[in-house]
Amino acid sequence: MVDVRVVGLVAVLALAGCVMPQGGGIRSVALLDGAVVAAAPAGYCIAPGAGQRAADSAVVIMGRCSATGTAEPAVLTLTVGQAGSAGAMAGGGAALVTYFQSAEGRAALSRSGQAADVEVLSAQEGEGAFLLRVRDREAGDYWRALTGLRGRLVTVSATGPEGQALTEAKGRALVQAAVAALRRANPADAVSNQTATAG
Repeated sequence: MVDVRVVGLVAVLALAGCVMPQGGGIRSVALLDGAVVAAAPAGYCIAPGAGQRAADSAVVIMGRCSATGTAEPAVLTLTVGQAGSAGAMAGGGAALVTYFQSAEGRAALSRSGQAADVEVLSAQEGEGAFLLRVRDREAGDYWRALTGLRGRLVTVSATGPEGQALTEAKGRALVQAAVAALRRANPADAVSNQTATAG
């Protein structure tokens, strides 16, 4: 469950045109004692001190580094699951499609926790990730990517400014860029040696 600080920061970024507040500029940070490195795609930065850290999971919020750059106005939410949670993807794309189209899967995606509030517009395998385009009664239309990273289930969602959904193409491209940045920062055979740590 994402706590109120996460929801509150997402709302602030949406109202502010999805630009990092004063003190932004962090492009990557090690999480969970270095188990995973959170990395932002080009043009985006990690919100310092934001998100949620638990003993074995984390949520990180990202937004545009600068209002004058070319990055699309958007809020990226990165969720890192517990050790071993990547096993949820073992069934492959067909199993994931079935799950997320079910009432249980739609409830898991829903901001309110209610399956009736969510419609899965598309569900497909992409480059290195499983991609969902979702319509949520509270959050609007957004993209979500799921991938396994160092044995953990990692999800990235991309939403536009308040009242303005990302186009289908831009939302998909953004979550794919975010997944690519994460994979570059977390090679499967490497151990993180990042100096910035959040745990």
